[in-house]
Amino acid sequence: MQTLVLISNNVQLPGNEDPCPATIEIQCDTGKIIRVKPGKTDRQEYHGRGTVEVWDLGDLIVLPGLVDAHVHLNEPGRTDFEGFNTGTRAAVAGGVTTVIDMPLCSIPPTTTTSNLEVKRQAALGQCWSDVAFWGGVIPHNQHDLLPLIDAGVKGFKCFLIESGVEEFPHVTSTDVKAAMEQLAPTSSVLLFHAELHSNSSGVSETITPNPRSYDTFLRSRPDSLEVSAIDLIISLNKQHPSLRTHIVHLSSATALPLIKDAKASGLLLTVETCFHYLCFTASSVPAGRPEFKCLPPIRSAENKEHLWTALMDGSIDFIVSDHAPCVASFKYFDTGDFMNAWAGIGGLGLGLSVLWTEGRKRGVTFSQIVKWLSTGPAVHAGLPSKGGIEVRKDADFVIFDPNSEFTVTTDDLRFKNKSSPYQGMVLKGRVEKTILRGQLVWDRSRGRGGFQEAPLGNLL
Repeated sequence: MQTLVLISNNVQLPGNEDPCPATIEIQCDTGKIIRVKPGKTDRQEYHGRGTVEVWDLGDLIVLPGLVDAHVHLNEPGRTDFEGFNTGTRAAVAGGVTTVIDMPLCSIPPTTTTSNLEVKRQAALGQCWSDVAFWGGVIPHNQHDLLPLIDAGVKGFKCFLIESGVEEFPHVTSTDVKAAMEQLAPTSSVLLFHAELHSNSSGVSETITPNPRSYDTFLRSRPDSLEVSAIDLIISLNKQHPSLRTHIVHLSSATALPLIKDAKASGLLLTVETCFHYLCFTASSVPAGRPEFKCLPPIRSAENKEHLWTALMDGSIDFIVSDHAPCVASFKYFDTGDFMNAWAGIGGLGLGLSVLWTEGRKRGVTFSQIVKWLSTGPAVHAGLPSKGGIEVRKDADFVIFDPNSEFTVTTDDLRFKNKSSPYQGMVLKGRVEKTILRGQLVWDRSRGRGGFQEAPLGNLL
């Protein structure tokens, strides 16, 4: 039985505000943490104790593996956009040891057990990280939801506005009520793309809008779409207060008072935001650069700061990538047309560095980072073996150098379509190693781009 021992001056343990010296023992055949000891154990103490490998990581930060609860892997059906192999390679290179795949953008979508099985079969043998799946709520599939729970999905996502793909239509309040009636007796969670369907574009009819202008696109998706949707979600949730509900990729800080009141009332409502909303502002988006287009949109600098405040005070629960790339032709790079470009940002694997770069300016601690990027999303997705450095949890770790600095180039974009608004940014902090269930799956100092010889990810 092989044991791997990690020793570092800076391990982020549960209950500690800051990293501290610690020693972690891992049973490699089970992939589980078997012992966590405060302080650095002298490696000589392990001499003669069987097959033991000791890694002294010095001052590098040891965090639990990250959990990205909002990723579009698109396979099967749109594998020219992304796939299990390339998407999860990008994940582990950024310290993400678990991703939860969204139900749409693949063909078929994850709306029935047979469709889920098609997706699972496509994923077999391809995943470098562990992968779990969200199911989807579309009109009239409420009777598919409980079988999907039995088949292993971690919850369900729906859209209150057009999703952008015809095989995943948006739902009405009647559809939501039908889904809630099915899910209320369960421990599952219902996720909402929270923009409310409207016949109004928000762009003035009296002028000819410039499709290369980010402001034209921003005006087409005003804050009011998010506020109206979240108001409806809360009112429907009150009819089934035992049901967990969740707002994906919150963009508009205008909706925060509604969210705070709902939480204070006892509703089981949680909220995520995205790295790009915490990093970019509308005024910083250049004209004709649709790699910045996402839904809901990146908003003002003031809005960004309100999101940061809500994150710090707990009104926003955690952060995700919402990695949603596409082929170059769908982004209209040749014309810079925001209005017709695919809405989705490529950024899987860069999140920890982006968050550290922005967060350190605001006094963010590694304890908070673990809550937002690991523990919070693991609890949200019902993954009790993930999200912390504790005995009996999976031995998933990210080894992070907080002082390293790098400029993002295409070499840092390990997903399939190498376009990202983060290109050219100077980021602080870099992932050095990623460990999945006790196995070194990515190492910056290793050949083959840092990857091991074959993927080891499980389907959860």
